[in-house]
Amino acid sequence: MSKFDDLFKQYNCNLNDITVQEEVAKIIQENFSNNDNKEVYEQCLSFIDLTSLNSTDTDAEIIAMVKKVNEFKTNFPQLPNVAAICVYPSLIPIVKEQLTENVGIASVSAGFPASQTFIEIKVAETAMAVLEGASEIDVVLPIGKFLEGKFQDIYEELSEIKATCRHAHLKVILETGALLSSSNIKKASILAMASGADFIKTSTGKMPVAATLEATFVMCEAIKEWQEATGEKVGFKAAGGIVSAQDAVKYYSVVKDVLGQDWLNKSLFRIGASRLANNLISSIVQKDVKWF
Repeated sequence: MSKFDDLFKQYNCNLNDITVQEEVAKIIQENFSNNDNKEVYEQCLSFIDLTSLNSTDTDAEIIAMVKKVNEFKTNFPQLPNVAAICVYPSLIPIVKEQLTENVGIASVSAGFPASQTFIEIKVAETAMAVLEGASEIDVVLPIGKFLEGKFQDIYEELSEIKATCRHAHLKVILETGALLSSSNIKKASILAMASGADFIKTSTGKMPVAATLEATFVMCEAIKEWQEATGEKVGFKAAGGIVSAQDAVKYYSVVKDVLGQDWLNKSLFRIGASRLANNLISSIVQKDVKWF
């Protein structure tokens, strides 16, 4: 028996997918209507990692996005700004040079989105991203290795990347749509946290199945159990396919129900999105807004 078998036995990793679906449906039924309001929309806006991860991204497009973040409070003084701007590593210098607001600079790294490259390259890319100014690093847990049960390899890799991050927060993307079961999502969550993740994140948004409420529930349960066992608070990030204000409220409802009020801030809860920000603003001000 490996040390990871022992680790997983300390947590409830024998999950039933149908039971998880039922738990999520119950949470939404009991909480959605109470949470579907402007105050929650504003909170969700403050959790957003405003994201542009396209192969077609240009310097000019990223400059324009940062300009919108810089000018947001002037145009919407009653609303909170986004939590961070998330881009590819080569575009970090553009964000750093242009950004004047107190907003995080997040970068994907380590062979995003497939995580299928050499560990030396993953470490070097992460180190360069932090050196260029990233305050947050989003990397993908090696899914192929996980499905083969190579947990020690994953632990060593993520631990090395975490050390390379230095002061920057590490978000580990589980790519839950590829993990096939709630039990695997729970184990991947525990493994990522044991390896030093500051956040665990649902998805890259680059696969057919992105964020789901069921994966969110399982990951939040893992975070709760981890905090109870270790005293450490790990953040949660949902990303991929979260577009409408009502979508955001559903994720908010699950996080609030499982983790409680302590997690309802940008230090412990993020939503990776591009279109969501405009939809939240539109829902708050009750007119169509296309600011970002």
